[in-house]
Amino acid sequence: MLGMYDMPALQLANDRFWTLIRDRLGFGPNHLTRDADFWEVWRHPELIFAQTCGMPYRTNLHGNVQLVGTPDYGLAGCPPGYYRSVFVTRQDDPRVLAQLATGTFAYNEKLSQSGWAAPLVHLEGHNQKPGAFLATGSHAQSANAVAEGRADIAALDALTWELLKAHTNLGAVLREAGATAPTPALPYITAKGQDADAIAGAVRAAIGDLSPSDRALLHLRGLIDIPANDYLSVPNPSQV
Repeated sequence: MLGMYDMPALQLANDRFWTLIRDRLGFGPNHLTRDADFWEVWRHPELIFAQTCGMPYRTNLHGNVQLVGTPDYGLAGCPPGYYRSVFVTRQDDPRVLAQLATGTFAYNEKLSQSGWAAPLVHLEGHNQKPGAFLATGSHAQSANAVAEGRADIAALDALTWELLKAHTNLGAVLREAGATAPTPALPYITAKGQDADAIAGAVRAAIGDLSPSDRALLHLRGLIDIPANDYLSVPNPSQV
């Protein structure tokens, strides 16, 4: 499953990416899984390959899955294999982040590193706290909530923000209001019984085998080895 960044415009490229990984491995399902619950996939004892988020990994999955590696998306202001959250608000809202922070904060879910943990840790570090919260279910829906005036601010992971700007009209409606410190990006994982090193090798080769257009569409630059402790040391917000 590659559902973390699998918007319709990227699905065919993700399909080709998985086919290249499977061909290098020599086994695996013919198609990506798109019709199952994330947690069911992440915890499946026969999981071959999936992408999760840093917060689910450190709070629930660590010790139950293996890290395969972390994709490098070449994001501005971030080391290889890292990402950060971008605060967005409406283009016509002139307030700065400190003023926006006291309004309604739209978030995808409370186990999201980029949509929940990182932005709240950032705000807490500046003695700020949202006045209200709006749960949306996805980064895109959080962005839409801000665009429609149902929320004052949202935090999107930097890659999702780039994808939304490229494939929707939200870039014309929203603007950046700030950003968090970088943290390790969304890792690829596999079940404990799998050969994680072999899978990592297949992923590295597959990234190299991608066409230049697919590599650019998926923003893939390479695969980085980030230790588990680097994920586990990322702070959680005090709010739950």
